[in-house]
Amino acid sequence: MAHIPINVMTARGFSIHIGKVMKHKSNKEQTPADRSRPMATIIIILGATGDLTWRKLMPGLYNLYLDKWLPEKFAVLGVSRKAMSDNLFAKHLKEGIDKFSRRGKAKNNEWYGFAKYLHYFEGEFDNDATYSKIGKQIHAYEKKWGSKVNRVFYMAVPPIFFEDISRRIGNSGLAKNKDLCRIVVEKPFGRDFDSAKKLNDLLHSMFKETQIYRIDHYLGKETVQNIMAFRFANALFEPIWNRNYIDHIQITVAEQLGIENRGNYYETAGALRDMIQNHLLQLLCLVTMEPPVSFQADEVRNKKVDVLNAIRQIKSEDVHKSAVRGQYGAGWIEGKKVKAYRQEEDVQKDSNTETFAAIKLFLDNWRWQGVPFYLRTGKRMTETTSIIIIQFKPVPHQSFPAEASANWEPNRFELSIQPHMGIRIRFQAKKTGLEMLLHRADMVFNYNKSYASGIPEAYETLLLDIMLGDSTLFMRTDQVEAAWKILMPVINAWEKSSANFPNYSAGFQGPEEAEALIARDGHNWIVNEESGK
Repeated sequence: MAHIPINVMTARGFSIHIGKVMKHKSNKEQTPADRSRPMATIIIILGATGDLTWRKLMPGLYNLYLDKWLPEKFAVLGVSRKAMSDNLFAKHLKEGIDKFSRRGKAKNNEWYGFAKYLHYFEGEFDNDATYSKIGKQIHAYEKKWGSKVNRVFYMAVPPIFFEDISRRIGNSGLAKNKDLCRIVVEKPFGRDFDSAKKLNDLLHSMFKETQIYRIDHYLGKETVQNIMAFRFANALFEPIWNRNYIDHIQITVAEQLGIENRGNYYETAGALRDMIQNHLLQLLCLVTMEPPVSFQADEVRNKKVDVLNAIRQIKSEDVHKSAVRGQYGAGWIEGKKVKAYRQEEDVQKDSNTETFAAIKLFLDNWRWQGVPFYLRTGKRMTETTSIIIIQFKPVPHQSFPAEASANWEPNRFELSIQPHMGIRIRFQAKKTGLEMLLHRADMVFNYNKSYASGIPEAYETLLLDIMLGDSTLFMRTDQVEAAWKILMPVINAWEKSSANFPNYSAGFQGPEEAEALIARDGHNWIVNEESGK
């Protein structure tokens, strides 16, 4: 395989000479001055001492502060059940920032500038007095700043609290000003169609749809957002992005990690609910949606809903032909012995919960009719990788003699989301020499090599969008419910029958049935070649 020396000019002024990056001085990096900052904002984090706040939310807000994206009038109000002073709260958050921020440990002078925005008080989520106190704190800030403020209620809590917290925020009058109040809901948004609809109905009784931000951190990743730029900002690709040229598409989100002490949650979820219902179906929407007329939030989300509504319904009697589940047993990961899922803490010894799921889908529309889409996700697999494979059809006629094209392969696009972020375009070229011999060559765009200043984390993008009131990257009611409808036949079939678990060893690529699912169509799962595995 060869990397062809081709220069590619990127949107931010970089020239990529496959493996070599040169930064042009003609274009400048975007700064907050190029766009408006959010108006005065208070973020109320319910569950402020939890893992999500520690690992994701605070490192995200801290980096927004360092990059000067936060409004000048800004505050974080942490609420949780633990008794804790402002100083202890700030100390706890700094430990998370030091460990998980993309910039590494916080510098003292920068940290002290940020810490002044942090405040905490103890409160029970099921007590009206908590929300009364929140209201008093908000009014105090409005009086101090002399202006109304955006109030963002972030539910960084287990799903069992979503309904009660939403109801109490609405009943307390904190959401009375519909233009200034926003509520953020983490996944899982329900565990089936009925529970998701019930939660949606409750939220709509308290809030307008424009106030509700159902967050999926995958949609905030740079490489995920770049799918739209790759497709719709280039005249080169869109004409061939259809059933006439594309043979099939694969979407893989694999993890080496197990459930990481989340047995109580994972036993109620499983791979299908935890990953495919949200992350993978959203990736499918971005890859297959029609070109939007504009980048307005509802225009983009309308196109995504069109995709979900076009997905062919899986009949209950055909689930075994279209979906495969698995559960990892004991095995080895990078030379370390790891235990089986059923041996994990808080997991039933005879658990029927899947840690691997693969599904084959079709879109019944003009662009994609007949093209199969293969989605898979799993825990304790060979490697951690998220990748989208666009496999093109063979050329209609092979003009070259057999000896010239012995190593010929169809064209392929690889959109790598993690851990290596980038785009690889595979094509055929002549091998150097006197003979006409074909071999594959790759053009590679690598994010890490191109943007030395660092790539924002997904939560940085999403938190800023929430403050700005931009809901483009967030799930709308009809998206959530349409996604659940697609998977309900599979969920119902799996819940009615027991599986022969475990059926794959930790450190492998999933069960043999998953290989058979794609092999029946003459294909095989393609791994992320950046990893070398």
